[in-house]
This record gives sequence, structure tokens and C-alpha cells, in this order.
Amino acid sequence: MIINHEYWMHEALGFARQAQSEAEVPVGALVLDAEGNVLAVGWNKTRQNNDPTAHAEIVALRLAAQKLNNYRLVGCRLYVTLEPCPMCAGAIQNARIEQLIFGAADYKTGACGSVQNLFLVPQWNHHTTVLGGVLAESCGVVLQRFFIEKREFQKNKGLLIEGTDES
Repeated sequence: MIINHEYWMHEALGFARQAQSEAEVPVGALVLDAEGNVLAVGWNKTRQNNDPTAHAEIVALRLAAQKLNNYRLVGCRLYVTLEPCPMCAGAIQNARIEQLIFGAADYKTGACGSVQNLFLVPQWNHHTTVLGGVLAESCGVVLQRFFIEKREFQKNKGLLIEGTDES
């Protein structure tokens, strides 16, 4: 079976935009089953759920596990627009995801090669294959724009507050 990684990353980008529309950091994810069908999707919901673990990957993995009624997602692929952090890499490992495909590298907390690579730990009895950089530029632009807009909003908010100060 030939999988079009760019197609599925475009789909994940749509979920990243959904996160952004909910004022979340725009990261989207989706899980494909062994036959290449969408099993579950997710996007960041940390603020919405007041849950520090509600990263896009975790949301998608939880939904996929519930759908399969099994926490082992053997044979599944996970697409995510940003390189997973250590927490998400651990969840991916525990779920026994066969292949992880990510978009933009995360040079601050990336756990799949940018800062560290938890998938190369030899003691682990399952080894997820990792493919990074799929539509990296498109995925990175969505994140960059979000943070530029957020900083601009905070800056303008600060200026408005300063402008109302009685001097």
C-alpha cells in the first residue's frame, strides 16, 4: 500500500487550523489504521480542557484507542504537524504506533531527533519508525504566524493599557 504522506499532512494541517480557531497552539494530528483509513483526529486542547496533556497527539491517540477498544495501536500511523515532545513520544511508544510522520521540527522540546530522539532508546522493546519534515515549511508557517499574531496582540493590549494611564 502506497501512502501519500503529503496528503495526510495537509489533513493534519486542517486540524492545526481548528486548534488555532479555538485559541490553541495550532498543532493537528491524525491516526490512520493499518489499512490507511482515518481512525481518529486531534488538535491541541490544553487551554480548552485545562489539561497539560491534551496535546494533539495525545487527543488523537486517546480517541483511536477508544475506537479500537485497545490501547495498543499496532499497525497504525500517526501524522502530526509538529515534532512530538517527550510526553507525546512516550505515549506514541506506549501505543505501539508503527510509524510517526511529523511536519515541522521542534528545536526546543522535540523528542524525535531535533533535541533528542527517544525512539532510538535501545532498551525499548518496540521501535516506531519516524519520518520528519513532511510539509515542514507549511507546518512551520502556521505556527510562526500564530506566535507572531499572539505577540502582536499582547503588545497592542499592553499599549492600550499604557494609553489609558493617567499621567
